[in-house]
Parts: sequence; C-alpha cells; structure tokens
Amino acid sequence: MIQPVSYGAIKEIADVLKATSGMKLKITGHTDSDGDEKSNLALSLKRANVVKAILIKEFVIEESHLTCEGKDESEPIDKNDTPEGKAKNRRVEFVKM
Repeated sequence: MIQPVSYGAIKEIADVLKATSGMKLKITGHTDSDGDEKSNLALSLKRANVVKAILIKEFVIEESHLTCEGKDESEPIDKNDTPEGKAKNRRVEFVKM
C-alpha cells in the first residue's frame, strides 16, 4: 500500500516521465533488516512493482519505460536498530536510465 505522502512524489515522477519523451526509469525497492534475506528481497521487489503498477495504471506511463529491482536490506540509508531508522530504510528509489 502506498502512503498518501508518497503518492505526490509518484505523481511528480509521472509528470517528468510524460514531459520527457523516451525517458526510462529504474525503480528500486528497499527494506529494513527485519525478516530473512530471501523474504526481504521478495518484499523489496514487490514494493518497486507496486509503484510501477501505479505509474502504468493511474498515470498511463508506458511499461516499456520502467524496470524494477529489489535490493532487500543490503543498502540501508540509516541504522536498522531504531523504528525511525527502519522506516527510512523501507523506501523506493528512482534512477534515470
């Protein structure tokens, strides 16, 4: 499920994709360190695919312009020993291809 605060960022990404003909984007999902590596990898990929689906269905972005990957907990941006740090590590990042 996408948090309402994240929906605005996804809309901004869609606007950029629509304004930039031919632009391709990699969507990368991340998790915190809770759970095992295999489950976290699946969860991080699912997180990226949910964002991709919203871009396709709600903002009519061509699927061929989007790729997804999951990184599990392997690239944290904060410590995983506090609720705040874990929340920061559960994220989706976008990279122009």
